Amino acid sequence: MSDDANADAGAAGDTSATAADSDEAATVSVDSLGKTYASDRRTVEALSDVEFAVEDGEFVCIVGPSGCGKTTLFRIIAGLEDATSGAVTLDGSPVTGPGTDRGMVFQEYGLFPWRTVSENVAFGLEEQGVEEPARSERVTEMLELVGLDGFADAYPKELSGGMKQRVGIARALAVDPELFLMDEPFGAVDAQTRDMLHGELLDIWAETDKTVLFVTHDVEEAVTLADRVVVMAANPGRVREIVSVDIDRPRERTESEFAAYVERIRGLIGE
Repeated sequence: MSDDANADAGAAGDTSATAADSDEAATVSVDSLGKTYASDRRTVEALSDVEFAVEDGEFVCIVGPSGCGKTTLFRIIAGLEDATSGAVTLDGSPVTGPGTDRGMVFQEYGLFPWRTVSENVAFGLEEQGVEEPARSERVTEMLELVGLDGFADAYPKELSGGMKQRVGIARALAVDPELFLMDEPFGAVDAQTRDMLHGELLDIWAETDKTVLFVTHDVEEAVTLADRVVVMAANPGRVREIVSVDIDRPRERTESEFAAYVERIRGLIGE
């Protein structure tokens, strides 16, 4: 997917969802999800019978070995790709395409280079038809939330990688989504910046009370952030185990309990 397409998906999208009975137990429900890619030469089963739920306000990470279908699963939940079987529901309504009920942040920043920071953040609001001054007020609020209120008139080329990702987070949150989807969002930044962004993301999560589904290949990142970690297996992609991380935040990687969770999850991935 191109940067511009990522930006469009992360900030706007249509609101295609069919009304259904509400599911109070979980904001997100993934039920018997399967995905098969077929061509004239071969058929590949990318996902098989994937099932889990994410509760309202929960922070859940998805980890697994290369080729386990993490990104495919993310794209189906985001409405960017169709499942072959099973279903994903958000608050009881089937996910049938992209929608403003889901905010998305990708590893690629996906910012419009010809737009300023404030104009990038405003993009989804413009697509929703939000008029001034409400749009400007919301943009200002989001930039203050991510610590970029002094960079409203800057262009993406003037920002560091961490700052660009903060703009992406602000843009995704501006439309007030029910679910915040993040696909390896900090994979392109250095370790020091990533650690800083972890703290900032947790602060934003606590302040906004959003439901977060976060895909990562980094087990330590998952243990740092998540209430629960969905550990996937490959060939085909499926849920091996769901691990609850019962450590108070903020979590220190040097602590023995933290290391024990990392070792356990790495062991599950290696099985």
